[in-house]
Amino acid sequence: MTTQPVCPEGEALIPRPERTFPALRAALARVAPTRLPEMTTERDTVFTMATRANSFGPIAMYQLKWATIIEVERFPDIARRLHAAEDAVQSLDRDDVAWRAAMNEIRAIMDAARARVTNG
Repeated sequence: MTTQPVCPEGEALIPRPERTFPALRAALARVAPTRLPEMTTERDTVFTMATRANSFGPIAMYQLKWATIIEVERFPDIARRLHAAEDAVQSLDRDDVAWRAAMNEIRAIMDAARARVTNG
């Protein structure tokens, strides 16, 4: 079993990677190695879509998605909040007010991470 490196609360485990596939893959290997197969499978699908559409759009969206995921995972306290909210969404009934709160938490975390990635 792998564990994340220990860092003071609120500090990043690793620097923010560049938005290139090698840099994102290396960063993910450090902060969430269990997600590497998912990233690789998705990369293959996205590159096929990009080729068929003759567009770099799918590749840019893929890079943004994984940069955002890594941005969350770089901060263990934020990642724990996200994973707790994801677990709640999976286990609660949609009519439960806590389900909506968990969805709002996921959206807020991901929106903030995306903003940090896109705004540097």
